Amino acid sequence: MGDWMSALARIEALEDAAFDEVLVAEMQAHAAGARARDLRFSTPSFKEYDSQEIKGCGKNAFPAFSITGAACALDCDHCRAKILEPMIPATRPEDLDRKVRDLVLLQGLQGFLLSGGSNRRNEIRYERFYPVIERLKRDFPGMRIAIHTALTDAAGAKRMEAAGVDTAMMDVIGAEETIREVYHLDRPVEDFEATLAALSATGMEISPHIVIGLHYGRLKGEARALEIVARYPTKALVLVVVMPFYATPGTFATVPPADVGRIFLRAREVLPDRDLLLGCARPAGMHKRVTDAYAVMAGLDGIAFPAEGAVGVAQMVGRRWDQAHACCSIKLGTGASLRAGCAA
Repeated sequence: MGDWMSALARIEALEDAAFDEVLVAEMQAHAAGARARDLRFSTPSFKEYDSQEIKGCGKNAFPAFSITGAACALDCDHCRAKILEPMIPATRPEDLDRKVRDLVLLQGLQGFLLSGGSNRRNEIRYERFYPVIERLKRDFPGMRIAIHTALTDAAGAKRMEAAGVDTAMMDVIGAEETIREVYHLDRPVEDFEATLAALSATGMEISPHIVIGLHYGRLKGEARALEIVARYPTKALVLVVVMPFYATPGTFATVPPADVGRIFLRAREVLPDRDLLLGCARPAGMHKRVTDAYAVMAGLDGIAFPAEGAVGVAQMVGRRWDQAHACCSIKLGTGASLRAGCAA
């Protein structure tokens, strides 16, 4: 297998990257566990993507829709509603129905992500859209639907399930200060755990998210969030990294990639039998290349929009990988079949 630090330097995309030698050595010590886990590179079609190692999908195989367009009442410091902007606006139920059916007909849509901006209590009002979901699931039984739930209760979770939602996603925040200062929200950590408990009591696949560095680029509450997730039978955990360029300049620091890598290792330790996925959001450039390399070496199970060099690291570690043109939280068959379906 050789020394991973030396091998990393031989990957062209990582020639100028700075890695933490102690962290890489610790990851190499757990190499057998990483190699035993298959790796999926997710390239959902709601964002253009192409790399020298992996090609994106020209079809809208798995788009994201926002029921509020670009509007969000919380206007959290880390996001400022910017994450909603690339999504397809569907502010009326009839808009969602028409756009989904058009994409099924024209581009072979296999599923979609439903999202939207929150109200002041970090809730998203999906009620008007559930009849559309019910009709779409009736007419297209194989369609996979994921939803960003925000905060909800047991009745809300059951209504999502009854409509036909397959995968539910929500942020788990482990620090009251972060909820209050970054989210501008007066709700305790316990409300986030209660939402996770309500969702976990349904038959939906549950994929909570933890935003690393959410507290202005500092680690605060991530360990508690991991402990909360470990208490519930979720399908997966999605880890993302706060992206300061969405924020007001000067308010957020950039989380060092080595700190992110240590959270990856901790998550793998706390959730040894759970799918761990690196989601779409993380800083770009060399930071992303190093972060993604750490994700591969730490044994994460999936990476969305992998950086240059990620495939090379997977080969270095000896991990099998495939590709899917879907949100990392939802599976649509095998990577090989999805690549073939996107070739036209």
